[in-house]
Amino acid sequence: MAARRILLIIAGGIAAYKSLELIRRLKERDLAVRAILTKAGAEFVTPLAVASLAGEPVFSELFSLTDEAEMGHIRLSREADLVVVAPATADLLAKMANGLADDLASTALLATDKPVLVAPAMNPQMWQHPATLRNVAQLRADGVRVVGPNPGDTACGETGLGRMAEPDQIALAIEATLAIAGQPLAGLRALVTSGPTHEAIDPVRYIANRSSGKQGHAIAAALAAAGAQVVLVSGPVAEPPPADLRLIKVASAEEMLAACQANLPQDVVIGAAAVADWRVAARAPHKLKKAPGLASPRLELTANPDILRTLARPGPMRPALVIGFAAETEQLLAHARAKLASKGCDWILANDVSTETGVFGGGHNTVQLVRGDAEPEAWPRSTKMAVAARLVAAIACHFESRRTAAA
Repeated sequence: MAARRILLIIAGGIAAYKSLELIRRLKERDLAVRAILTKAGAEFVTPLAVASLAGEPVFSELFSLTDEAEMGHIRLSREADLVVVAPATADLLAKMANGLADDLASTALLATDKPVLVAPAMNPQMWQHPATLRNVAQLRADGVRVVGPNPGDTACGETGLGRMAEPDQIALAIEATLAIAGQPLAGLRALVTSGPTHEAIDPVRYIANRSSGKQGHAIAAALAAAGAQVVLVSGPVAEPPPADLRLIKVASAEEMLAACQANLPQDVVIGAAAVADWRVAARAPHKLKKAPGLASPRLELTANPDILRTLARPGPMRPALVIGFAAETEQLLAHARAKLASKGCDWILANDVSTETGVFGGGHNTVQLVRGDAEPEAWPRSTKMAVAARLVAAIACHFESRRTAAA
């Protein structure tokens, strides 16, 4: 199978240096990259550096006799599966919104029939300017997807919204955009839990598990790409958060439940977090010490709140669709069916997390979708983003069926 191809347009701005790291991240995901480097972009990164990382020539000139003999600006935009602009400057966003085409980058953008994703980067005041906000609103209305910008310090010395999204965030948005056609969940409200929980023993130690948050974060990114308004409640993870959603960081199961309940109502809840079943009944106020002759401390455990069961409980705040995960090491389907019944949720995604599967911390997953009204549906081993995309498709089908039945 041929690699999916990205046409990366690098515009002028200090954030252009991040485009080099973005190319590396895309190549790691087996995506082919071609690049258009604007004249201003070349002031910040060299064509040689871009070409070396992409493994392809860099295109810059609209009136290149060699390239335009084959209508290069059209060929570049049509041969790509996705056009990405990173960084997307205020100038280039304005050109895109108003249909201007006076260089290779803007001409390729006007000529493309493929999805377009932009990662804005500019001074915070420029981002907040009414003209920029109008242009971005017009691009969104035209179907252009936007990732970022992020808050923080900018190169001009000001602080605010304007930093380009990080390369990992853009790469995740690219994966989600490639995996999902259109925005079938536009207007839907979704809450996702992700990662492990940490249950403190003392100020230094805690009880945890091996969850990396990769699957939950991929699901959140896929939901956002499909148009949903997403709240991601995440335990402590190293995984970069997806862009264009609300992120709530928590540590313990009690904190996670409180965050979920504070963000109801939702249309769909997906409990992908690996929540600790127990916590220490009495957390030590100081670090537990060991010394010769002292017995090992005895830890009394108490049950954590059951987040999935609580959110699935019947009532006016119950989401229309509640989905949980069953991470098992044996009797996968039997345990998944039991969990579906005991938790009161609608669907369970069952996966084998035995050490030899490499699921925890890995990039792939093998799941079975268990529903009370259908036979289990075995999904082939695939990337966690592909699992997320397939789940989003199932969710979209579910809500479309509800709308059709109600009509």
